[in-house]
Amino acid sequence: MQSNGASPSPLLPPQPSRGSNGAAVVDKGVDFANYFCTYAFLYHQKEMLCDRVRMDAYYNAIFYNRDRFHGKTVLDVGTGSGILAIWCAQAGARKVYAVEATKMSLHARELVKANRVEDVVEVIEGSIEDIELPEKVDVIISEWMGYFLLRESMFDSVICARDRWLKPTGAMYPSHARMWLAPIRSGLGEQKKNDYDSAMQDWYGFLDETEAYYGVDMSVLTKPFEEEQRKYYMQTSLWNNLHPQQIIGTPVVIKEIDCLTAKVDDIIAVRSEFTTKIDTDTARLCGFAGWFDVHFRGSINEPATREVELTTAPSVDNSTHWGQQVFLLHPPVRVNHGETIKAAFSMSRSRENHRLMDVEFVCQQLQPSGKSSSPITSKFYIE
Repeated sequence: MQSNGASPSPLLPPQPSRGSNGAAVVDKGVDFANYFCTYAFLYHQKEMLCDRVRMDAYYNAIFYNRDRFHGKTVLDVGTGSGILAIWCAQAGARKVYAVEATKMSLHARELVKANRVEDVVEVIEGSIEDIELPEKVDVIISEWMGYFLLRESMFDSVICARDRWLKPTGAMYPSHARMWLAPIRSGLGEQKKNDYDSAMQDWYGFLDETEAYYGVDMSVLTKPFEEEQRKYYMQTSLWNNLHPQQIIGTPVVIKEIDCLTAKVDDIIAVRSEFTTKIDTDTARLCGFAGWFDVHFRGSINEPATREVELTTAPSVDNSTHWGQQVFLLHPPVRVNHGETIKAAFSMSRSRENHRLMDVEFVCQQLQPSGKSSSPITSKFYIE
C-alpha cells in the first residue's frame, strides 16, 4: 500500500519467526492440513473454474500473447486442475512444468492426457520450495491471488519459484498487482451488531440457567466469551460482492506490486496512509471495502503484445469468486458530500496462521471547514 514509508504501527502484532529467505517459519504438516488440502477437492477447483472473469483474463493473457509462449519453457506454480498449463501448451510452449502440492496433481495428469498435451506438460507433485527442475524457464504463470490479494500468502511460493527457476530475461504472468480501498455504505453492520447482541443475550440466559439448575456460577467466563463473539461478529472482515453504488468515495490504490522484483519482506506487512473524498450526498460511512487487480504486461525484454487486466472491483455484471473484503465500522459515521476521510491502514500476517491477516484502520473525518473528528481505531481479522 502506498506510503510504505510510514512508521510501523505500535499496535501491529509481532511477526512470526522467519527463515533466512524472510518466509514465515511454520510447521509444514500443519500448513498442509490447514491450507493445501482445501485445493485437493474438485468442488473447490470447480468454483474457480466457473469464475468467468478469472478464466477469461488468464485465457486472454495467454492467447492474446501467444507469441510470448510459443517455443518457450513455462512453469505453472500451483497448477490445480492443470488448465493454465494446458492453455500454455496449446499456445505453443515447448515445455510446461505444472507444479501442484496436493493430490489434485492426479486429476491434472488425467486432464493433460485427455487433452493430448502430455508430450509438453509435465505435472510434478510437490511444493515449489522442494521440487527440482532440469532447466530454467522463460515464463512463470500462476493464479496465486487470495482474498484481498495477499490472504493465503501463496505469493511467497511464486517469489521462491521466480528466484529459483526464472531466467534473468524471463516474464511473470501476471506481472503486476494492486490493492485498493474505498469507503462504503452497507446494511451488514446492523446485521452483525444484532447477531452479536443476540449471542450475548443468549449467553446471559445460559449463565442464569446453569446457576439455577446446576449450582455453578460461570460468569467468570463472560469476558472471554464476549471477546470471542465480538471478534467473530464485529471484527472479522466479510466476503461480499458489493454493488458499485455502495462505494461512496474515491477508491485509492494502497499497494502496488511488481511481481518480477517483489520480495517477501515487501508483503509481510502492508501499511498505507491515504485520503479519500466522499462523492455522494449525505450518507453513512459503514466501513471500507478492499479489492485487487492484476495485470499481464509481460516483461521489459518481452512486453505483452496485448495487456490484460483482471479486476475484482465491485461490478454489476462481472463479479468474481474473490468478491471484496468488507471492514465494517461500529457504529457507522455520518458523512457529507465533499468531506475527506483520512485513514491509516496496516495489515500483517496472523501470528497463529501466517496465511491469515490482522488488519487495523485509524480513520478521521475532515470537513471542508477544516474541522476534524477524533480518530477512530478499528481492528479486523481476515480469516
